[in-house]
Amino acid sequence: MLSRKAARMEKHHKRKAVGGLNLISLMDIFTILVFFLLVNSQEVETLPNAKDLQLPESYAEEKARENVVVMITDEHILVQGKVVADMQDVIAQDGVVIDGLENALRLQTEKRLRKTENASIEDREVTIMGDRELPYNLLKKVMASCTAADYGRISLAVMQSAPEATTEELLASVR
Repeated sequence: MLSRKAARMEKHHKRKAVGGLNLISLMDIFTILVFFLLVNSQEVETLPNAKDLQLPESYAEEKARENVVVMITDEHILVQGKVVADMQDVIAQDGVVIDGLENALRLQTEKRLRKTENASIEDREVTIMGDRELPYNLLKKVMASCTAADYGRISLAVMQSAPEATTEELLASVR
């Protein structure tokens, strides 16, 4: 038999359940996290990932803008991820303009013109992604097809690298 004080304390401890998680604070934290991710995700500009492509390096200071992407792989030429030409056919052809690529780029132009009112050729931009070992003859055909499809700006996708510091700059930074 327990004393009255011990019985009262035991009854009091049974009434007081172990506290659970405070969901309101947890929801506030997740709301702030989601808001942060939404705001910062719009600033990132990425190009399609091609594991077998090694892009050339450049000291470019401008960020890439969102535009039509032409990817040149070992087997195909793709526009926005869709195959438009086989590499063997492109290399074998005599002409400078690749018909499948030009047609696909014109379709992309029509889709974008419906969304925006920018109809001038100077405002149409295409980015070419190709391996650093891409033959110039093939790159020339792709660029000629882009200009034939009325694209005024042609950009080459590169990996941004920091310029190497000269010996004089390193010595000046030490002083």
